[in-house]
Amino acid sequence: MNPLYDRLFGAHEGKSTPFLLLPSGRVLTHDDFLRMAVRFAHVLSDAGLRPGDRLAAQVEKSAQALALYAACVQAGVVFLPLNTAYTRDELAYFIENSGARLVVADNAKEADLRPMVEGLDARMLTLNGDGTGSLPEAADRQAETFPTAERSADDLAAFLYTSGTTGRSKGAMLTQANLLSNAETLVEYWRYTPDDVLMHALPIFHTHGLFVASNVTLLAGGAMIFLPKFDLDTIIARLPEATTMMGVPTFYTRLLDDDRFNRDLTQHMRLFISGSAPLLAETHIRFEERTGHRILERYGMTETNMNTSNPYEGERRAGTVGFPLPGVELKVTDPDTGAELPRGEVGQIEVRGPNVFKGYWQMPEKTAAELRADGFFITGDLGVQDDEGYVTIVGRNKDLIISGGYNIYPKEIELVLDDQPGVMESAVIGVPHKDFGETVLAVVVAGAGSAPDLDQLQSACAKQLARFKHPRKIVLVDALPRNTMGKVQKNLLRDEYQNAFAEG
Repeated sequence: MNPLYDRLFGAHEGKSTPFLLLPSGRVLTHDDFLRMAVRFAHVLSDAGLRPGDRLAAQVEKSAQALALYAACVQAGVVFLPLNTAYTRDELAYFIENSGARLVVADNAKEADLRPMVEGLDARMLTLNGDGTGSLPEAADRQAETFPTAERSADDLAAFLYTSGTTGRSKGAMLTQANLLSNAETLVEYWRYTPDDVLMHALPIFHTHGLFVASNVTLLAGGAMIFLPKFDLDTIIARLPEATTMMGVPTFYTRLLDDDRFNRDLTQHMRLFISGSAPLLAETHIRFEERTGHRILERYGMTETNMNTSNPYEGERRAGTVGFPLPGVELKVTDPDTGAELPRGEVGQIEVRGPNVFKGYWQMPEKTAAELRADGFFITGDLGVQDDEGYVTIVGRNKDLIISGGYNIYPKEIELVLDDQPGVMESAVIGVPHKDFGETVLAVVVAGAGSAPDLDQLQSACAKQLARFKHPRKIVLVDALPRNTMGKVQKNLLRDEYQNAFAEG
């Protein structure tokens, strides 16, 4: 038994139904895809991986990259997808911390990464965005049957790394049941069927693109227009082939900025879903006026997959993330006491359900601090639930920044800035941005008798951090605002700079 493989993948063996509609115009059937995944599973096994071992993948989006995920599930290997923007130093941490035995990366990075990977006692294979590389080359020689690994619902299926309060990421351990239960709930709640064709322009290294979009489509037996990235012209050209679309707010604001995106182009669509960052009420209104469709907004996170959703039938209320999904318990509590608050009061959001992760890899203290003994997970988000049950996210108890769907923890950027010449201290905040929901702004205090070079600060960030973490603006100030306990009051900084990107 392997619940995740049996339901998502094995159920489609031998089916000639379309699954991946690729940019080239090629169509991979479910059976084509599974045969590719089986051959990849053999390569993993030949590389010495056994059930429970970890595989780290930093690869461009492609049919082969998705097949690597399927191969890991079939072989019982824990899949660790990594953002393609991560630097070598960031990758070294993830590989070492996870204990990954095999790393799959783009051929262009092999010379730089291989010494580091082998120094961490791991092996390396390559997979490029065009589907070439040493992994698919080795797979070409493999058989098209593979003995699916026996796994239970509680066995780990994936790690996703999320930001931590020390600036170091935490490996959220996701089980087969976590992933499968959430996919089952979403297929039913969003009315997915084998007739659906999903416009998929999301990355597949995080929850939204991989464990929501791909898993839901696989479970429903539908197809995906599988694009490497969001390209406005391509989306508009291929939208008539789709019935549904999942995206981040940036996708929808850019579509609305193009006159070709109108009611005629979208009349055949069944559903538009948005997540990973807050959708402005203005975008909701413009979208409905332009297309006649009301975007369905939902709320999830790395550790839980999806927690809430606006209804498929019923009012999709702008500014809210809807109701707790079936099987998910949600409560709003006092951050200090943990006591549940009455509806209408703002507090921290806690959730419990089969979707909630198992804990943080090798971090029992972090796990105990955020995952209560009774199974409720303290999300770190502040919110309120109204009398009708709609949930509204009003902020974050932590300082996490979500920009364009990517999680960014300020401490990691502050550590880089504080280490630069001429900098006494820094504070990094998220401020509103039209396209990205919010973006990164750094406030820097100069050291005594010195003036930091802002270009040099940006260069340091570019060298050490993934691009999506780079400050969009760095501001020099004389001092940071503090309370009587000496803690930097980032709320005051956010208020002061909330209009820094008012024009987007």
